[in-house]
Amino acid sequence: MQAVDQDLVIIGGGPGGLTAGLYASRARRNTLLVEKAALGGQILMTDWMENYPGFPDGLTGLDLVQKMKEQAKKFGLSIESNEVLSLDLAGPVKTVQLSDRSVTTHAVIIATGATPRKLGIPGEGKFFGRGVSTCATCDAPFYKDSVVVAVGGGDTAVQESLYLTKFAQKVYLVHRRDQLRSTKILQERIFNNERVEILWDSALTEIDGFFSVERVKIQNIRTNDLTTLPVQGCFVWVGTVPNTGFLNGSIDLDPNGYIKADAYMKTSLPGVYAVGDVRTTPLRQVATAVGDGAIAATSADHYIEEVNA
Repeated sequence: MQAVDQDLVIIGGGPGGLTAGLYASRARRNTLLVEKAALGGQILMTDWMENYPGFPDGLTGLDLVQKMKEQAKKFGLSIESNEVLSLDLAGPVKTVQLSDRSVTTHAVIIATGATPRKLGIPGEGKFFGRGVSTCATCDAPFYKDSVVVAVGGGDTAVQESLYLTKFAQKVYLVHRRDQLRSTKILQERIFNNERVEILWDSALTEIDGFFSVERVKIQNIRTNDLTTLPVQGCFVWVGTVPNTGFLNGSIDLDPNGYIKADAYMKTSLPGVYAVGDVRTTPLRQVATAVGDGAIAATSADHYIEEVNA
């Protein structure tokens, strides 16, 4: 078998990627984890986690990532800040083209996660970073005593809207349906928060202002009535888009662009695995990403052993 630079390359440093790195390094595989941004991915946007097992009092996303990083590095995981430009995954020896060099490897685990979905309405792009945000943890302090609008109805939208109330005097939560999709405990909290007003059966249609956000237009889906609300900020949480563009069709994807992977995290190519939010899965949570990472690393370890036999 041809010599390689690494036994395993993990692309993406969220909880799934870090867990895969921990398991692979404990198995004594020469493993490189590549992350182009900050370790942690979307978990860094989470103000407080109270549903991750083992932490009854909760912890921040940043705290959990730091603990995962320290634990993985303790067993020898190499973590590098770099960007994957392209991949050649077809043969038993795979090539990962980074921004400054090529790396050869027997196996690859893709853990690139997903990016918050945009509404695609007028003003969203113009004011992104100037009143439009997808991260309350990052930007909520800028809206102290202000009025803001939030869009969405899932766990992230409700949890982040609750966080906004620590700073904003009023939060309008716009949701297309007549009931929220978030867990019941979060629904109870937001229904009991006097700073939140939920606009049911409604959609944001336009964001307007001069230098920054000053107002939004909202349409009632049932009646088609249009309302203009004066606000200083707009937060959008309407799902995610998988970060799979760099694959250029080399791996089978589902109709929504997520990577198809089986119970062993195997993709359509031998020696290539997918974990976490980037793959087709019924639940996208830190706990499920961690489980995916453990399975993928174990599967990759068995594969590497076979190709080197």
